[in-house]
Amino acid sequence: MAQTTAPAADSVAPAGQAAPVVSLPGTAAPAGAGWQLVRTISLPQPGAASLDRRGNFYVTDAQNNLHQYSPDGQALNTYSPAQPGHTMQVEAWNTAKVLVFYDDRQQLVLLDRFLAPISELALPEYLDGQARVATLAPDDRFWLLNESDLTLRQLDVNQKRFTITTPLDLLIGRSRPDFRFLREYQNNLYLVDRTSGVYVFDNLGNYRKKLPFTGLTHVGFRGDELYYQTADEVHFFHLYTFQERMLRLPVAGATQVLMSEQYLYLSLPTGVQVYKM
Repeated sequence: MAQTTAPAADSVAPAGQAAPVVSLPGTAAPAGAGWQLVRTISLPQPGAASLDRRGNFYVTDAQNNLHQYSPDGQALNTYSPAQPGHTMQVEAWNTAKVLVFYDDRQQLVLLDRFLAPISELALPEYLDGQARVATLAPDDRFWLLNESDLTLRQLDVNQKRFTITTPLDLLIGRSRPDFRFLREYQNNLYLVDRTSGVYVFDNLGNYRKKLPFTGLTHVGFRGDELYYQTADEVHFFHLYTFQERMLRLPVAGATQVLMSEQYLYLSLPTGVQVYKM
């Protein structure tokens, strides 16, 4: 049963208090240390990006076409939407499908692994309000953040109803949130608020804690670590030991960073640089 009020956090940090972070001693590795540039992808103004479990890289261009590349940056497939729209989020971690969320026209598009369309979903048919971010949930469901009433919702399209609704007003308080990203990973749901940090929920939508990482528009996951970019470094936060480490990027000026087990992808104004680690 979904919660209708913000619960006490018990052993985790409450909404108004950030969870603890343990920083490891030492400094970041020097810029360029251990990086090998293997490819430069020419793609002006790269946008939303994602990785799948096979290490393939997905990124949108200025015209909101979605490009798929092999782990080392070789072009594979391209999806061009039938209608113009702004791509807010791409999620490719699911083994069978890729989610593309167009926030301006409030539409979810599912693609197969070759970027062929599977289905489309018009959110106004289900949601009374405006979805700010969206991502995939298990069993062909979707997580949505309804910005109009500040609720986190799970949508079951087969049942044509919301199976989970979690109000966020008590968590947010008087702050003015700026939600940018939503992702389910290892049975937890991570909601990035650029203003106050990263809210963490379990897979039933129950609030767990808030991580004190502000100013972010995106987070990634690699093994048991969450990572995010600050200036010219990547910070890693271990999800279970709460230890933090950082790594200097090989070049400055990246607008987004994604990391697989072997490769680093840096989005720059003129394209994407692929480095082997």
